[in-house]
Amino acid sequence: MKPFLIIFLHLLSLVMELDKIRREYNKGSLDEHAVQKDPFLQFKLWMEDALNFVKDEPTAMVLSTVDDNRPSSRIVLLKDFGSTGFTFFSNYESRKGKEMQENSQVSLLFFWKELERQIRIEGKVEKTPPEISDEYFQGRPFESRVAASVSKQSRKVKNREELDRAFSEFKSKVKGESISRPDFWGGYRLIPDYFEFWQGRENRMHDRIVYEPEGEGWTLKRLAP
Repeated sequence: MKPFLIIFLHLLSLVMELDKIRREYNKGSLDEHAVQKDPFLQFKLWMEDALNFVKDEPTAMVLSTVDDNRPSSRIVLLKDFGSTGFTFFSNYESRKGKEMQENSQVSLLFFWKELERQIRIEGKVEKTPPEISDEYFQGRPFESRVAASVSKQSRKVKNREELDRAFSEFKSKVKGESISRPDFWGGYRLIPDYFEFWQGRENRMHDRIVYEPEGEGWTLKRLAP
């Protein structure tokens, strides 16, 4: 049998195996009459559960941005949240930074498989005040500050050695000195206008509770799974 045919049959078998994967969700339920009326408080409860029961990266979230009607997504880490929004940090000149500059409408997605839960949050993003970015930057490990200072995020590089050399040279240069936050690096805050809390349920009859602004508060509704 020809090698390419063997590879094709192997890939086909993998696809056939993937479509047979099934599991039931039965770890909880979500009732619109029992949830918090404020989505920030409901998020706080679920985040506390995630911090207690999710082993790896409970603050990891998918950040989706759009440029010229083409979406792109990546994982970033939530660093703060409250009634003013959800805060994360990045390079302002990265792909996501440029896309958020052009289109401030973005979305966040949290997924915690251990709890069979996910949260979608949509809204407008803005840069945090410089003092917030400065404070967080100075609280990062020394090597992380070095990396943020030398990485031209999302730009093409010749090879790994180019990255390692830039890191080592800058680290040696600033040894024993403080590192100021680069102007091209800092925080973002997403100000939400949409929340969706999803709880997995048996037979794919999942619970989906949505919060949308109404007057000075929020209105709740249930969506079909």
